[in-house]
Amino acid sequence: MNFNKEIDTSGLNCPLPILKAKKALAELQSGQTLKVVATDPGSLRDFQAFTKQTGHELVEQQTLGTSFIHVLRRR
Repeated sequence: MNFNKEIDTSGLNCPLPILKAKKALAELQSGQTLKVVATDPGSLRDFQAFTKQTGHELVEQQTLGTSFIHVLRRR
């Protein structure tokens, strides 16, 4: 999958991954995708709640070792 933007929030805890994703999404056009790499296990539920509240689409979530990958599509 190709991404329009990717950010690495490894080592950051809630709410910083969400805040950085929110800022990155603001720089994208509608329909573009953002990949977020996080190490905070709570980011799985945080991004689910974030996309429900904001209307962005949570395209994919996966766990790779100690990293959590979140792919969001801007509304």
